[in-house]
Amino acid sequence: MGQGEHGLLEKIEVWEFGVRRYGCGVKYGSDPLTERGRSAGRQGRVSLFSGSFLLPLSLIPIIFLAAFLTSGIGAYKISYEAILRIWASVIDPSWAQGIDDTVRYIVLNVRLARVCLALIVGGALALAGAVYQGVLLNPLADPFTLGVSTGAAFGASLAILLGAGGVHFLSINALPVAAFAGAILALYMVYLLGRVDGRIQTTTLVLAGIIVSTFLSAWISLLKSLNEDSISTIVFWIMGSFSGKSWIHVLLVAPYLLLGAGVILAYARELDILSLGDIQAQQLGVNVQRMRFWLLLAASFITAAAVAVSGVIGFVGLVVPHLVRLGLGPQHRRLLPAVILAGALLVLISDTLARSILPGGEELPVGVVTAILGGPFFCFLLLHRKKYLQL
Repeated sequence: MGQGEHGLLEKIEVWEFGVRRYGCGVKYGSDPLTERGRSAGRQGRVSLFSGSFLLPLSLIPIIFLAAFLTSGIGAYKISYEAILRIWASVIDPSWAQGIDDTVRYIVLNVRLARVCLALIVGGALALAGAVYQGVLLNPLADPFTLGVSTGAAFGASLAILLGAGGVHFLSINALPVAAFAGAILALYMVYLLGRVDGRIQTTTLVLAGIIVSTFLSAWISLLKSLNEDSISTIVFWIMGSFSGKSWIHVLLVAPYLLLGAGVILAYARELDILSLGDIQAQQLGVNVQRMRFWLLLAASFITAAAVAVSGVIGFVGLVVPHLVRLGLGPQHRRLLPAVILAGALLVLISDTLARSILPGGEELPVGVVTAILGGPFFCFLLLHRKKYLQL
């Protein structure tokens, strides 16, 4: 048997391993494995009404119901009948006849905007966490791993210290802009530090993320110590909140989520193959460096946009992908849509708890609630599912 035949057999074994584990059936030009891959792909193809899609589909009505119920919670008492009529008035204005304009403004421009923003931010953070875990082959990876969240916190802290928190640019508060700039700066620093001989290595990238995150955390502490009057504002922003947010913030982050999610979902199968390791992925025809770059860039952009408008909300990107993976398995084509919906639902529930637990209309930072909910769950995973987490 010649060397070429040995290589072909090895390639077939790797392909079959990938198909068994992930159900991948990717077409790559004139590769002799194409028909095998197509056949396996057809076998692994999932019907829309199969059990694998029941969880994501079941989350959609739950999210609508949760959004409706949470819209009735607040200091200003509004009946659910009025809320339903106001929602329907978006399609037919006659439904809102007889309802006070103040009530209509609160429902549409305050509560519904906040609900939509919580859903978008939750979906973005959870999706980014799933991508980081898949690309970096690290079950503990989340939007903090590459320092993107810390970079956004540094940008916001610097803007608050310089008094730019109340400045508006094109009707947009300068704080999200500064946070987004800080996140992109952190991502660029991690990219420069993580490259080895022009190639992106997962190990060095994670180390670079930890270094940059630690470095920027030290700067945040320094900024807080320079102006004690701004400490409470910086700390509250770092812990995350949707208080005072409007449709402008929804429009600010929504395009990044739509564009980033489109790129990520388009490469879902390649993300499965990347999970096999660099060598195996290259043997199957995947341009590992290019795929890794685009996936990390897309995940980091949606993270930066989400953190810029909401502050740092931890545990969503870490916990939600594992939670969904336990129910649906590791195949990203099914995992990623469910992760978006589950993350959106978790943050919506967390935000509702954050603004309704304390008496007198006071609010908790939503990051505190997600940490309280997510911390015990992840401890449970560590104690009982170490094999699943590969630790």
